[in-house]
Amino acid sequence: MRIAVASQNFRTVTPHAGKTRRFLIFEVATGAPAREAGRLDLPKELSIHEFRGEGPHPLDEVEAVIAGSAGEGFVRRMAARGIRAVATAETDPAEAAAALAAGRLRPAAPHDHDDEDGCCH
Repeated sequence: MRIAVASQNFRTVTPHAGKTRRFLIFEVATGAPAREAGRLDLPKELSIHEFRGEGPHPLDEVEAVIAGSAGEGFVRRMAARGIRAVATAETDPAEAAAALAAGRLRPAAPHDHDDEDGCCH
């Protein structure tokens, strides 16, 4: 399974999935530790909050995206691209990816998302 984890500093899981431009990409096989397979450092116009294109997007290569928070708009946009979006309280990116693959990822604490366009927080 290929998983993108929002991480603005490439060390911890960060919130605001739609506005995030940096992602750690992990390959995870059942029962194995997550292996970092790459990094995305996107220009602002490719953040999901800004991206309005119908064409391909670098996140299209993953099956799931994990962040510390994700608004309903982000979840909808990812689902439309065939990508599962998940918010978590986990702070370690590799552990978050492994936990998602194992079906034991801790959910994020609920909070309000107040974006004007209902997109992405």
